[in-house]
Amino acid sequence: MSVLKGINFTIRCGEMVAIVGASGSGKSTLMNILGCLDRPSHGSYRISDRETVALDADQLSELRRNHFGFIFQRYHLLGELTALGNVEIPAIYANQPPAERKKRARILLERLGMGERIHHRPSQLSGGQQQRISIARALMNDAQVILADEPTGALDKNNGEDVLRILEELHAEGHTIIIVTHDMAIARRTERIIEISDGKILSDCTRKLLETIPSRENINVEYVLSRHKISFWRSLIDRFGEAFRMALLSMNAHRMRTFLTMLGVIIGIAAVISMVALGNGTQKQILENINRLGTNTLTIFAGKSMADVRAAKVTTLVDADAKALAEQPYAAAVTPMVAISSTVRCGSIEANASISGVSDQFFTAQGAKLIEGHLFDAESVANRSLDLVLEKDAVRTLFPNGENPIGQIVLVGKVAAHIIGIIEMQKYGPSSDALYLYLPYTTLQTRFLGNTTVRSITVLVADDVDSRLAEAAVKRFLITRHGTEDFFIRNSEEFREQVMQSTQVLTLLVVSIALISLIVGGIGVMNIMLVTVSERINEIGVRMAVGARQGDILQQFLIEAVLVCLIGGTLGILLGLAVGMIFDLADASFKLAYSLSSIITAFIFSTIIGIAFGYLPARNASKLDPVEALSRD
Repeated sequence: MSVLKGINFTIRCGEMVAIVGASGSGKSTLMNILGCLDRPSHGSYRISDRETVALDADQLSELRRNHFGFIFQRYHLLGELTALGNVEIPAIYANQPPAERKKRARILLERLGMGERIHHRPSQLSGGQQQRISIARALMNDAQVILADEPTGALDKNNGEDVLRILEELHAEGHTIIIVTHDMAIARRTERIIEISDGKILSDCTRKLLETIPSRENINVEYVLSRHKISFWRSLIDRFGEAFRMALLSMNAHRMRTFLTMLGVIIGIAAVISMVALGNGTQKQILENINRLGTNTLTIFAGKSMADVRAAKVTTLVDADAKALAEQPYAAAVTPMVAISSTVRCGSIEANASISGVSDQFFTAQGAKLIEGHLFDAESVANRSLDLVLEKDAVRTLFPNGENPIGQIVLVGKVAAHIIGIIEMQKYGPSSDALYLYLPYTTLQTRFLGNTTVRSITVLVADDVDSRLAEAAVKRFLITRHGTEDFFIRNSEEFREQVMQSTQVLTLLVVSIALISLIVGGIGVMNIMLVTVSERINEIGVRMAVGARQGDILQQFLIEAVLVCLIGGTLGILLGLAVGMIFDLADASFKLAYSLSSIITAFIFSTIIGIAFGYLPARNASKLDPVEALSRD
């Protein structure tokens, strides 16, 4: 449905024109088209021979920025800014230097009698004072045309008279003044009246003003805008600074909502960092435990596999194999091993125990820690001595009253053995109540088993040798000695890799859950930003009316979304680090191991979330129609 019908007129530079009509006559629509806030559905509208219908959104913004100044009935000031800040806005978008625009804004406010109110916010000012700020903003870019929509409609008689006097002064200075009003008394103070009704022009008459325009003392104050523009990059930085400042002001004005928006990001980032640190800490602890068990070891067993029922009958794995392997360059330590289960008696205390026959190099290969006494040596192995080494858990069982076990005699089966040392063996996995005792393997072979076979041989691989290469070399060596492959090898590196893979899968699973929570937080940011855009549509309209480009609006809301996520990400990182401190204070069995890469990644991810989830609301804001945005007050 067409609001305006057959409108055809020309307004010349320097005229003071009133567009008069009742409510619903189409005068506001006409003013919106004249000010490039709205587009005609058809026809032609030219400004200085420039056809506006063919212009895009940013070109129309340029016209509003450099040629028009708007004075609204409801003022349309930004509540977060001071009077000075409101007046400055058009010059920011016009790429004016900061010092010059501040000086000009001050001069304009002082000229309009607002010199003592420049640092007041709109809520601290009366209606007449707010309208003066609106007029100063309209003049900020030295607009050729001033469009005033019912400029006295919300003012009392005195303030309304002051505003009309100011408009008359501006007309006298050469500005083109277009006043939209329903009050014929106001219209009669102009030199031309265009009356419209139902979208049609009823009359268009020119008349002489009946009275001279009153002068004011400061009417000749020099406030002409410099046409010097700052560079493109300086302009970009300047507009970014304005958008950044407005984002901070908006976040500060809605602190609780901003914090709740951040909360999803905070929890998500903290969860990601904590879970990665938890996984790293777990892996580190497991590796330390594996290393204490004897890192980089090969264990050779008789038979085809652990499930081989004939393994006990294989007698080709003997201590001579261990002695031969000990001479190989890749072997740092070699120990054969046999084992039996037997009872151990100390005084009146009797317990079942696992008796392991090992060489003197066993304790090095398995990373055992000597607590008390000493370990048996190669001579003890050669002499088949009855030197017994106990694990510390066995000491508590056999000597519950705290006696010193060193030098004590215990019965292993029916054989008396002499305790010479106490060790601590690092175990990986659940603890066991079994007692572990160690004798020279030669002693176990001759006094308990009656043969020279061994159940297994453990090889500690030299630090500078890859365990895979060492495993292949051992395999070739034993096949050559035995003539067949009647053994199998367990590589601790395989166990380490399996454990690491398991912990990595678990860490990945937990981190994935944390990432989902982070994405949910990002969706929360998008929802809140959509709400923010809907709440600030009027502000968007005002900025567009004074010349903001679509890119300026997009930038402002995108910065706000990114700021929410960046601040949330920073707080999330601090919370994640705090979780590690809590683990330390709780004296947990392992510590969270933070990595700088995971923290940086989380921070970057929070920025990406701000951009990704903030773009849609920001884009929606930049695509708003100025006249529609201004109508939502």
